[in-house]
Amino acid sequence: MDWLEEAWRAAANKVARIAERIGTGFPHASVNGTYALEAPHWWTAGFWPGMLWQLYEGTGNGRFRVLAEGCEDRLDEVLHRYEKLDHDMGFMWTLTSIASYRLTGSENSRRRALQAANYLAGRFNLKGRYIRAWNPWSEGEDNSGIAIIDCCMNMPLLHWATKESGDPRYAHVAAAHMETVLDHFVRPDGSVYHIVQFDSATGERIQALGGQGYAPESAWSRGTAWAIYGLALSYHHTGQRRFLDAAKRVAHFFLSQLPEDSVPHWDFRLPPEATKYRDSSAGACAASGLLLIADQVGEREADSYRKAAERILESLYRNYGDWENPEQEGLILHGTGHYPEGKNVDVPLIYGDFFFVEGLARLRGTNTIFWQ
Repeated sequence: MDWLEEAWRAAANKVARIAERIGTGFPHASVNGTYALEAPHWWTAGFWPGMLWQLYEGTGNGRFRVLAEGCEDRLDEVLHRYEKLDHDMGFMWTLTSIASYRLTGSENSRRRALQAANYLAGRFNLKGRYIRAWNPWSEGEDNSGIAIIDCCMNMPLLHWATKESGDPRYAHVAAAHMETVLDHFVRPDGSVYHIVQFDSATGERIQALGGQGYAPESAWSRGTAWAIYGLALSYHHTGQRRFLDAAKRVAHFFLSQLPEDSVPHWDFRLPPEATKYRDSSAGACAASGLLLIADQVGEREADSYRKAAERILESLYRNYGDWENPEQEGLILHGTGHYPEGKNVDVPLIYGDFFFVEGLARLRGTNTIFWQ
């Protein structure tokens, strides 16, 4: 694949250039071509250092390592203050501290990741068997019964903690949460809900909510991608076949909905009056999940998943990539962050860039994927 090495070099070169400005900041979405930097507690804080670590592993460029370590240091203020922590600790410390520990052996990074895993496990609701999502957005709000599909991707932090500490409780929590995903989030056709609300006292399911999708019964494409990858990772960590079967079912739905260029619209069930923006970040995340599924199934099946992922990643590179434009810091154009709230629509998103780079690394044969 000639395009693969071209894409890898283009991504590495552009990240090296934009790192001169971003440094140890925490980019989220591109605004008029410049990545807006968020506070360290924001859920996307792990993706920039995670991308730096992935590129460091693949290029040996020490500058990437220095900046990634600086980002991890800055996250200490969030870890130690505690109040800002929510379910996204996996996104944040898997891609910083676990990445650092795996690549450098840093004991400080190991301690940070174990501390984050303890906090994440502490959000488990025993009655409902789910990891609670957000903290209250406003004073007096009770959202203690909210769980979201995104949290699939936070479970690898808990599986890592069990392997690292020898304590099975972290993995028990992760598996229980993912069983709830199977029971309450994944529909029979492979589409998924974004948000499910439970009674936090009894654990009973109350309702599904639309969240970042168009409507409760629509099919938000990035949520579908979170499910593909998260379920495949759960199979990787547990060996429980029902997770792989569900990952395949969601993957088949996702692939059946793709337009001609293999990059999804932001929701797969939009009424005619809704604008069909693309979400390149959903495509990039799904591609990494599809490549993991390809590694998990028999040889006869693997080729179809791998080729589907290659089509997505090549289309992102050729049709959505922005490689030489000094007026645009994002790598991959046309992401959709939160359409219902009108936030970050049709712009590059740092998590789209991260998963694109991770997908390339998988295709190049890396042995270091931080979620695994």
